[in-house]
Amino acid sequence: GNWMWPAKLPGEGSRIYDAAVATRDLMIDLGIAIDGGKDSLSMATKVDQEIVKSPGELAISAYVSVPNIEKVITPDIKEAGSSSLWYIDLGESKCRLGGSALAQTLGQLGNECPDVEKSHTLKNFFKAVQIMIDRDVLLAGHDRSDGGLVTTILEMAFAGNCGLDLQIKNKKDPLAFFFNEELGYVAEVKKEKEKEFKKVIKKFGLDKLTQCLGKTREDGLIQIQYNKRNLLKTENYQLRQIWEETSYQLNRLQTNPEVALAEKENIQKRSGQRYQVSFVPKNTTREKLAKNRPKVAIIREEGSNGDREMSSAFHTAGFEVWDVSMSDLLQGRINLKNFRGLAFVGGFSYADVFGSAKGWASSIKYSPKLKQMFDDFYHRPDTFSLGVCNGCQLMASIGWIPWKGIEIKKQPRLGRNKSGRFESRWASVKINPSPSIMLRGMENSTLGIWVAHGEGQFIFPDAKVLMETKKQKLMPVMFVDDEGQATEKYPFNPNGSEGGLAGLCSPDGRHLAMMPHPERAFLKWQWSWMPETMKKDLKASPWLKMFQNAYAWCKNN
Repeated sequence: GNWMWPAKLPGEGSRIYDAAVATRDLMIDLGIAIDGGKDSLSMATKVDQEIVKSPGELAISAYVSVPNIEKVITPDIKEAGSSSLWYIDLGESKCRLGGSALAQTLGQLGNECPDVEKSHTLKNFFKAVQIMIDRDVLLAGHDRSDGGLVTTILEMAFAGNCGLDLQIKNKKDPLAFFFNEELGYVAEVKKEKEKEFKKVIKKFGLDKLTQCLGKTREDGLIQIQYNKRNLLKTENYQLRQIWEETSYQLNRLQTNPEVALAEKENIQKRSGQRYQVSFVPKNTTREKLAKNRPKVAIIREEGSNGDREMSSAFHTAGFEVWDVSMSDLLQGRINLKNFRGLAFVGGFSYADVFGSAKGWASSIKYSPKLKQMFDDFYHRPDTFSLGVCNGCQLMASIGWIPWKGIEIKKQPRLGRNKSGRFESRWASVKINPSPSIMLRGMENSTLGIWVAHGEGQFIFPDAKVLMETKKQKLMPVMFVDDEGQATEKYPFNPNGSEGGLAGLCSPDGRHLAMMPHPERAFLKWQWSWMPETMKKDLKASPWLKMFQNAYAWCKNN
């Protein structure tokens, strides 16, 4: 818990005391506790002769252990056209608008704020939801919070890219009903699970607080009736555009205005990400994890931060993983001749103060000992390497991709994103036919993946190098749009690389460098979003095959 309060001002001490007592009483009723945090109790300053103070606030960070991290629900509507939305009014018909987003837009504070009236109702609600999640009754859920019920409903439709057909009956004023921010919850329920939903709701005494709002629709039309009066009949994308407008205006100030406008236009009527898996992902067998494991060195430098995910990915595929820092190599504690594979991880080596991976590359290029060690490893026919993000930038800087021996002035490099800012997104990529050993059998797949970089734009100073790279099919990974087509459009392509390029490999396929992070998606639960059919049908994440391919290559070579 973090108290932020102008506690030294007159009257504020009693206010924070009352708030602390109320928090204590509610926690006791609910049977929970919060950790102590950093308190900020001097939230006031004097500007000329005026005292400016922050409103009193308690920020609570909550966490709890769960038996299965994959057994969760998210706000996005999952089965549009065959599900219903149910509203649980934990505010018990109270519609206090004090401190609401509606009041703020009108320049008001209001008189009464929402409060927890009956803690046992909140507790029973929580228990009911846990049971329904465990029994797969709920498809999606969203609390009634900022913006009230109407915002809750629309955000679920925006995330699910679908329509709604709602017929709501209530005696309250529509503004108060739709915009109050009392405790409440909206759940998407499978049609065949509605009876069980009602049964659980009744068991916990929530039946009088619960009503069906209506049905979901596959098309984008959103219709809301209130007491048989039409309040809203608009396409999803039009409402979403209004909802996105604030973000767009902020983006115009924070990033390249042309790119901000491109994002606004390109996502206006987007259909949503579509994945295609051209193979059957499988988990690694126990035998591979038990014996004769090839060694892979996870190379990191000062400022690297992707080493643990990378280590886990290779370990899960059957490798014996070694954590190797550049100082280990420089001081002779470890030699690369003992390894079959190298992985250069992501992060911000030397804080990127010299440019992305420039400091890391210099420690190799200008150390005769390390340069010889890395050159020997590169040329050994029984080795492979993978560079991701900062590691990809490194492999370009030391001339490992697309092939060795290119003149420095002609060497492909990574430049600043066209947006002019760091991009952290869930993107889609397509895997092209290429010599890459790590991507064998994955060709023509379109998959979701994380990106997190500020300098990810591939730049080819020499047209002949670019032409030869294309001719030899050394561009195995491309950013694609919702239709699965390679693209330069933002935000589908987060950095602006020509043709959607996201990675390069060597002509013999042993060395691969890519800006997206497969090690951050090698487990299914790491995916930001995955279609429900894929969740049910796939036994493993498709990206695990990359690392399994490396293992199989080591065993066969």
